[in-house]
Amino acid sequence: MNVPQCGNRRNIVVLGASAGGVEALQTMFASLPSDTAASFFVVLHISPHSPSQLARILQRVTSMHVTSAEDHQAIMPNTVYVATPDRHLMIEGDRLRVTRGPKECRVRPAIDVLFRSAALTCGPRVIGVILSGALDDGTAGLWQIKDRKGLAFVQAPEEAQYRSMPDSAIEHVDVDFVGTIEQLSAALTRETICHASLPILHAPRISQEVENEVALEGNGMYADVMKLGKVSNYTCPECHGVLVQIEDGMLVRFRCHTGHAYSFKSLLVEVNEAVDASLWSTVRAIEERILILKQFADLAEAAGKVAEALSLRQKANVAEEKCASLRALVLDTEFFAND
Repeated sequence: MNVPQCGNRRNIVVLGASAGGVEALQTMFASLPSDTAASFFVVLHISPHSPSQLARILQRVTSMHVTSAEDHQAIMPNTVYVATPDRHLMIEGDRLRVTRGPKECRVRPAIDVLFRSAALTCGPRVIGVILSGALDDGTAGLWQIKDRKGLAFVQAPEEAQYRSMPDSAIEHVDVDFVGTIEQLSAALTRETICHASLPILHAPRISQEVENEVALEGNGMYADVMKLGKVSNYTCPECHGVLVQIEDGMLVRFRCHTGHAYSFKSLLVEVNEAVDASLWSTVRAIEERILILKQFADLAEAAGKVAEALSLRQKANVAEEKCASLRALVLDTEFFAND
């Protein structure tokens, strides 16, 4: 693999954020110097249906060049590359890749995709940073960075607007530094300007190469995804393919042969949404049955068929009683909690 070199320096910084991340990123880049010669890559969970203004927002607070990522774009120092809507941002050799590979943790762009590609390509030169966000996208990618001898930084959960992503990273990854945005900025500055001997890098895991290929080429079946782990008890909520269970240390994840990937938390969210949709569909169907029975009863009564009308109304009443319990379930916030 073609790995861009720049001496013994950690000069590839990948940052991932979700809810509450815009403010964290603004504070971060306002605090960073513009001449460390490092390159910065940002994934923020954004809507796939509207243009992102993140590059413009970050350009207001830093004198580094900030640009929306483009496929095959050359990687330059003192530059910030921002992921675009509905596209994964990846590093391949000394250039960017922008792909529409399968969603991971329910999102595209996904933090895990960027982090994994950076770890695979740049090894110990990478610093991964997890900021404010919900659920746990980025945890698996940060684990990959550590596995490839990079550094793992995490925003202090107490400071983050949404602490789920920082908490998950700290729980599952042997992180190198946890701090406020200001402290993270200072630590990044120290690490990116420091010239030191970097750890010797081992060959990448087969699983890392396979998962990277899935995000790059979008073809999980031909990338041999089914060989990444044992077949799980679950099916993919998005395409209904079988999920294999992937284990990285104590971290357990899932991926289907199509390529969709999930953590336990993101899988639970998807299953909850499927249950929610099914329950509302059932409630709708039962309510239609009730309306039909009542209208049929009115017609029977108008025709003088009193006994038939009474029977139809009794059936409608039973259906209303059954539907009440289903409606109570679909409205139960505790049942549908994602944590």
